[in-house]
Amino acid sequence: MSTSTPLAITMRSFASLRTTVVARRGLLAFAPALAAGRLGAQSVWYAVRGADRSFIVDMPGEPVYKVIDTTSPAGTRFVYHSYSLDLGRRSFVAQTALYPADIDVRQPRANLQAILDDRAQRLEGRKWTRVDWREVQGAPAAESVGPIQGGRVLRQLVLLKGRRYVSLAYLAPTDALRSVEAERFFGSLRFAQ
Repeated sequence: MSTSTPLAITMRSFASLRTTVVARRGLLAFAPALAAGRLGAQSVWYAVRGADRSFIVDMPGEPVYKVIDTTSPAGTRFVYHSYSLDLGRRSFVAQTALYPADIDVRQPRANLQAILDDRAQRLEGRKWTRVDWREVQGAPAAESVGPIQGGRVLRQLVLLKGRRYVSLAYLAPTDALRSVEAERFFGSLRFAQ
């Protein structure tokens, strides 16, 4: 996937990343929780390590791993590592990439704003309802929330630590925006030392 917008080399839409996980080996234990439409305290959480072990994030099940080939605006090839998990009407996605040298990361907020602007094109009204700028473990970051068709909401955290880009995204019904699982997912991000 390539793009002409600098640093708007973003994750594919949730629809294209969504994969049925009930059939995945190791997830059959989730069938009762999925049938009930919720995860309870019995859910098994996985500490998902980025492909190069640069970060760890907890996910409430075993994600599907994909490599997404892309190119920088100058034409340098690189990859996104994507970990996605669908649980009923909720989706969890963690993505990372190590940006090549031809991507200027000296202004991380501008880089992250370009990503937010690109992703806003998928939202109802093409704009975020909330964007909070902050630091996460010393890295510039933005947490954003916006409506998606069908009464669902996208919550995401994007950050840039040097050349390392990380994105956590959660797609859910509006009433599940701040679920226990979502809070654990977003709160679990940690970088390897």
